[in-house]
Amino acid sequence: MAPVAELTVLGIPGSLRKNAYSTSLLKAAVEVAPEGVRVEIADIHDFPVFNQDLEGSLPEPVRRLKERVRAADAVLFALNEHNYGLSSAEKNVLDWASRPRGDSAWEGKPAGLVSASVGMLGGARAQYELRQSMVFLNMFPINRPEVIVPFAAQKFDDAGRLTDETARKFLHDHLVELTRYTKLLLRRT
Repeated sequence: MAPVAELTVLGIPGSLRKNAYSTSLLKAAVEVAPEGVRVEIADIHDFPVFNQDLEGSLPEPVRRLKERVRAADAVLFALNEHNYGLSSAEKNVLDWASRPRGDSAWEGKPAGLVSASVGMLGGARAQYELRQSMVFLNMFPINRPEVIVPFAAQKFDDAGRLTDETARKFLHDHLVELTRYTKLLLRRT
């Protein structure tokens, strides 16, 4: 039997903050990824604010991210919730990688959504907002298991490591399902 090719999942952080819970969730995803899955984390720190006037000549950081999204088998959005919705950093990445019209890197991409927040809803509203955008972007998010980490300050240690074992299990299971779904979409076995 031929070995199964490794799947690459590109993690998209939801914040530019140095110790953001979204980035910590992606680091935990690297740790708990199932065998045969490599999670890579995108760096979005040098993204300019979206400006449609520039889409004819994409800024270098945008061009690099679009290449990485296209090369990945799936994406994993790790969200922070700002004002009951997506952070401006996450929305900026969505907009840039979908442009110019007809050249969206998101087209047909399987996706996972995970979130963490200091509040009791754990970023759920940001996930729902992203799901609405995914309809237009023609992305294919998995539905469950949902990974929503409420009261995040109590679930990560001072070094940013996710210490809550239940959350780590849900994150692992989410990646297992994302892998299964991605293989179905790619028609891999």
